[in-house]
Amino acid sequence: MAEQEPLQPNPSSEETFEPISSPPEGEAGTASSESTPSTAAPESPTPEAQQLLYDPKLELLLSIQLPISVELGRTTMYIRDILRLGRGSVIEFDRLITDPVDVLVNGKKIAEGEVVVVDKHFGIRITTLVEPAERLQGLRR
Repeated sequence: MAEQEPLQPNPSSEETFEPISSPPEGEAGTASSESTPSTAAPESPTPEAQQLLYDPKLELLLSIQLPISVELGRTTMYIRDILRLGRGSVIEFDRLITDPVDVLVNGKKIAEGEVVVVDKHFGIRITTLVEPAERLQGLRR
């Protein structure tokens, strides 16, 4: 299985992240303190989700691909400040590094998760899902 590790800021640079090798002091027991790959199987879909997956009315829709994106945070900036951005500029968001990120499908929030490393690529470990009926409703809008 691919290695998955939560990330923490690299103290030598504000712009890079490194896998957490041990929990930071005072944060033992938090979700970001795991340093070994999870061996637990993903949760199986709820009965409601399974019913939606096998609904004959949705059969044609199940093979459609949708864009998935992850939102780290948000901020607002004056146009003059945006025009001054350059290589090495840092934009601060409204979330802490320990806060979950939003997982968006077609621009609609369907889940929250934590950033992990999977074979040197970013990944997201889902921690909270929007209910299946709400997810479907959000995709219809």
